[in-house]
Amino acid sequence: MNHPSLARRLAGALLLIAPLASHAATPLELSSPDRQLRVTIATGDQLTLAVSLRDTQLVLPTPIGLKLSGIGTLGEHPRLTGQQRHSIDTSVRPVVAQKSREVRDHYNALKLDFAGGYTLEVRAYDEGIAYRFRTALPGQVTVEDELAGVHVRPQDTLYWPQEKSMQSHNEHYYQTLAVSEAAGKLVGVPALVRGGGAHLVLTESGLRDYPGMYLHGEADGLRAVFPKVALADTARDDRNVPVTQEAPYIARTEGTRAYPWRILGIAAEAGGLLTNQMPYLLADAQELKQTGWIKPGKVAWDWYNGNHLYNVPFKAGIDTRTYRHYIDFAAENGLEYIIMDEGWYVLGDLLAVKPAIDMPALMAHAKERGVGIILWVSWKTLDTQMKPALDQFARWGAAGIKVDFMQRADQWMVNYYERVAREAAARHLLVDFHGSFKPSGLQRTWPNVLTFEGVKGLENDKWTDKQTPEHDVTIPFIRMFAGPMDYTPGAMSNAHRKDFVASFDRPMSQGTRAHQLAMYVVYESPLQMLADSPSQYRANPSSLDFIRQVPVEWDESRVLHADLGHYVAMARRHGDTWYVGAMTGADGRELALDLSFLGEGSYQMSSMEDGPNAAIFATDVQAGSASVTRASRLTMQLAPGGGWAAIIRPAKPAQ
Repeated sequence: MNHPSLARRLAGALLLIAPLASHAATPLELSSPDRQLRVTIATGDQLTLAVSLRDTQLVLPTPIGLKLSGIGTLGEHPRLTGQQRHSIDTSVRPVVAQKSREVRDHYNALKLDFAGGYTLEVRAYDEGIAYRFRTALPGQVTVEDELAGVHVRPQDTLYWPQEKSMQSHNEHYYQTLAVSEAAGKLVGVPALVRGGGAHLVLTESGLRDYPGMYLHGEADGLRAVFPKVALADTARDDRNVPVTQEAPYIARTEGTRAYPWRILGIAAEAGGLLTNQMPYLLADAQELKQTGWIKPGKVAWDWYNGNHLYNVPFKAGIDTRTYRHYIDFAAENGLEYIIMDEGWYVLGDLLAVKPAIDMPALMAHAKERGVGIILWVSWKTLDTQMKPALDQFARWGAAGIKVDFMQRADQWMVNYYERVAREAAARHLLVDFHGSFKPSGLQRTWPNVLTFEGVKGLENDKWTDKQTPEHDVTIPFIRMFAGPMDYTPGAMSNAHRKDFVASFDRPMSQGTRAHQLAMYVVYESPLQMLADSPSQYRANPSSLDFIRQVPVEWDESRVLHADLGHYVAMARRHGDTWYVGAMTGADGRELALDLSFLGEGSYQMSSMEDGPNAAIFATDVQAGSASVTRASRLTMQLAPGGGWAAIIRPAKPAQ
């Protein structure tokens, strides 16, 4: 991470002396650097926030505040005591480059101090609005509730990630309905509202020692709701630990602190959401000092394919020989890791390796082949055995852990995530949070946390037919906005909806093979899975060859085409090589490929495209090649549920 000079960080800073109390009710406005977005803070009887894009109001005045036990509601009858404005234009270099190697941090800020020991901080980016509260109160405080959310027009469209309760895997299919139709329903985060000529995504960042946010549908918008503090829970087994008794408050925390950022990502065109990095920029600063050991990469995964191999001289299963085969497959194809998912230990005891697994031998073989092993763990068992288990993993030489089934976002569980991140980092272990809530900034604070699930991913094909191509081209605009997502792409058995059959042991995906390949460019995860079995990849060498070449970090990302729920096409650069991925929903289509983003000179393009019969046989994929320059204009042909993917490298000079 760079450290720009103070002069640059505060370029254009303007400090304003507080107005007299008699003027405190005058609305205060803050505009984005490009002056297209405007946030209005009213300080009358209740603090409210409203947002406009150009001359259209997107968010109607919405109450904001904190309700503290014994103190009252901060934000009711506010008395302004001071304000400051400043502008920032700097950049950040993430340890792990998700969308870009360098992230511009450019915003105008308004800081409002109020009598009673609290402050409201507001930032206006060209890409959206964010705000948070700070308190400077003695000792600890009890937060009974927080006023947040958005008031919008009842006729606006909500992309609704339905929840049954706040004890959830946070995996959603996105239904569309009018905001007014969501009244009384529980909505997951991030959620998207479309109206007023714009797309608005609600999420949060800087989530620490505080519960995760959900939303409740109201007649006039969405109101924030939060899991209450858990006073008691009951362990049904090693993973399902529902809360059985709740406190009448959502957090007990330090009185002097900053609260999570409430983020309203805004884009007139849906494609703007794909390059928005507000959740990362608003996360708490990195705490991990030594990061050279953190290595993103691709992973051979065993669970989706059930350890099922063929064309091998042994019976496959959860055993040493099978995992040696996965290690060898990873080494032969330049994959950095394998995962040993559920089954390697006796459930309930992370120190009890099953007899069929010779862990020291596997770790030694993996080290010899230059492959890291990531170990799956159930969160509750890890909680009870954290230090001895992580110490053992480190002694073995494991590369990381995949922590699963948390299914909660109360204050204790949020703190558990950070405890895992900290303890894993102390032992140079990477972390993949599965069965998790959405990313909320932890991956910046603790960059050994590489990815999160919290998404309806490929594994759902094992038991449902709802994992559609339309879903696949919806999640980049909503779930991926919050941060990296462990969707686990790479199915080699592919079928269209009419031919699709859910199968736990021999799963297939909906949509074409090229649709799956394009996911490696479109979907962001610095720990990216190859979900299918080594046997399936070896049987499809051209597809494997494409996947193995695609990196997991990006120096630059560009949106080529985007229509929420219909199609998406991205171009991403790593070094001097460009990668293109395009995906469509149910409808086949042609998309223009304008290569003007290339540099000067000639390039060689290798593509993986829907074959001429892909509309019938979803596995039909054909390789192509062409010499191109930045002046080239091509057409990507996508079958229904289809895809298109390419690698574009500078041409080698003639010898």
